[in-house]
Amino acid sequence: MSQSAAERGPSSEDPFLEGVAMGLAELPRPVAVALGGGGVLGAAHVGVGHALERTGFVPDLIVGTSVGALTGAIAAAHPESAAPWLEEVWTNLSRREVYPFGFLASRASLFSDRGLRRLIAHADLPERIEQLPIPFTAVAMDLTDGAEVRLDRGDLATALLASSAIPGALPPVIQDGRTLVDGGMIAYVPVRAAELAGAASVLVLSTGPASGPLPPATPRRAGAIASRAAVLQVHHQIEGDLADVARRLPVVVLPTGIDTWPAPWDFGHSRRLIDTAAGTAGRFLDRLHIEGPGLYRGAAHETGVRP
Repeated sequence: MSQSAAERGPSSEDPFLEGVAMGLAELPRPVAVALGGGGVLGAAHVGVGHALERTGFVPDLIVGTSVGALTGAIAAAHPESAAPWLEEVWTNLSRREVYPFGFLASRASLFSDRGLRRLIAHADLPERIEQLPIPFTAVAMDLTDGAEVRLDRGDLATALLASSAIPGALPPVIQDGRTLVDGGMIAYVPVRAAELAGAASVLVLSTGPASGPLPPATPRRAGAIASRAAVLQVHHQIEGDLADVARRLPVVVLPTGIDTWPAPWDFGHSRRLIDTAAGTAGRFLDRLHIEGPGLYRGAAHETGVRP
């Protein structure tokens, strides 16, 4: 009986592996890419995407949350050439294009989603998720009960708007009787959703202060206290999800090398985020070696070792 590529494991005759970095070739298939949230910080996804594309790597499935859903859908539509297009978009994007004042959708949000709709419309995407060349899932949260909602079929634009609907900032999406908001509320890094989608290994693209080691801090001012608490909450969610899935699958967290992150509304740092992430992730991939299930990540954003 013939075996699938995932059942056979890595082989030098598999066209999927031609020119791919050795560590990526060692990953059990299907390989998923899980892209986390982060708003403007998602520019770092583009840099990591450059590093992956330069190896010739193409994932078997893609799962995204919030800005990671938008980036992931574009990567699923253009699997070998998404990074250059995304770089052009990110380096020319402004805050008012994404969060336009003066166009209130309703009492449910501060901003209209017309900016996001325009970005989606210009991304050369198919109408339905099923039409994407690479299987894709967007993650949202049900505002009624807090359940994770995995959108892997149906209208693609609707799924991306739901996954990116920051509560209070952008309008929620009503679909099949559910009120859906930003998936980052329940799965900032959708690694669990990637496993449920059938992944045998996962590459994680995570951004923001909560995605790396947190230095000790005891802030005294109200704004700093609230910010620190929010970062800790997201950090613990990320680490818990990574550790859980890594018990069963190889989970590779691709480092960005970024130690100073801009404010979530500051679009002026995209070039720095892209270039830093591309170089750091590329060096990490050159040293990556997979030895079964576990959590593989860069030490201090630099070396590809398994703790």
